[in-house]
Amino acid sequence: MNFIGNLIWVIFGGLAIAIEYLISSLLLFVSIIGIPFGLQTLKLAGLAIWPFGRETRVIENSNSGLSITMNVIWFLVGGVWIFLSHFVLGIIFAISMVGIPWARQHFKMAKLALKPFGREIVEGGGISKMV
Repeated sequence: MNFIGNLIWVIFGGLAIAIEYLISSLLLFVSIIGIPFGLQTLKLAGLAIWPFGRETRVIENSNSGLSITMNVIWFLVGGVWIFLSHFVLGIIFAISMVGIPWARQHFKMAKLALKPFGREIVEGGGISKMV
């Protein structure tokens, strides 16, 4: 079931979102300060292309000043735009009953787009198990 969900996800917006994450990663790699942000958004691009069957969880002791600072900088630099992309696509998918699982994935990714630092991606989620 995860394979079918991921396949439909890629066709209806997942590829565009993953490209958006990839472009932001490449732009962040230009500066030395942006490299940690680029690495995290590269991980999110992998999650954005194939989200079903994966989930995120909070890393222990991730409420350090560094994670909070990086999340604030990320929000100001690019997080808000990716959040809006996920939010709009989530609303579009939520209009129909069939699109609700994909809308839930977009809303999960929207929350993650706002605060990506201090989280890790793990295998084991599914269509019914989402963060």
